Amino acid sequence: MALYLRRAMRLRNTIPTTVYLRTQTCTISHFLVSHNHQTFDSQNRPPFPSFALLRDSRRGFAKGKTSKDDSGGSTMELAPNIGPSVKESASSQMDAAIVALSRELAKLRTGRASAGMLDHIILETEGVKMQLNHLAVVSVIDSKTLSVNPYDPNTVKALERAIVSSPLGLNPKVDGERLIAAVPPLTKEHMQAMCKVVAKSSEDVKQSIRRARQKALDTIKKAGSSFPKDEAKRLEKEIDELTKKFVKSADELCKAKEKEIAQG
Repeated sequence: MALYLRRAMRLRNTIPTTVYLRTQTCTISHFLVSHNHQTFDSQNRPPFPSFALLRDSRRGFAKGKTSKDDSGGSTMELAPNIGPSVKESASSQMDAAIVALSRELAKLRTGRASAGMLDHIILETEGVKMQLNHLAVVSVIDSKTLSVNPYDPNTVKALERAIVSSPLGLNPKVDGERLIAAVPPLTKEHMQAMCKVVAKSSEDVKQSIRRARQKALDTIKKAGSSFPKDEAKRLEKEIDELTKKFVKSADELCKAKEKEIAQG
């Protein structure tokens, strides 16, 4: 009986150890299998979605010059908006033509005194050539008389010689430290000659305005298919309206000058 009891006690002490070893062995085997499975998955799993998204979206940027449509189609060039620059350039050139016309018309003498009629006269003083209006103040005493007041009284004689040698036909007189210039009436021949000059100036400025228009239209045409057709038509219409506006301004200036000449 004692022998059976001792065998039973040995068997009881052996069972937990065996079970424990079997349990640990199963756990380690399960860990190794799980780890290998995870390693296999990580090797075959696609990149993390957020990184793929960043990678794909980065391809859509090319220094702001190209863009892909949403359907994955071919790359298209983004056309710049040339409208404002073309219109501004044309307007600037046309305005410069009008300013030049105003200066040319101011040089023409009429039968009435004008403060600007001497501005174009060039004289040399102390070896330097300068415009008369930089050396003196010209004012209108009445409709037939001009007053020339030099900044430096020592330039009176030089101013007198420059005015006499100009094609205006004026003969100023020294009056103290200033000059007094009487504006003689225009002859019929002189009036006709002045009107021809005005007509020629009018045609020249209109040609300059039309050249600015043509240059703008050529720029639009060169843009080709990169510039939308409806935008091109709208811009061409605006350029034409701008041309008409400046041509009208030129006509008004020339008509006013012709009327001034005719009044003598």
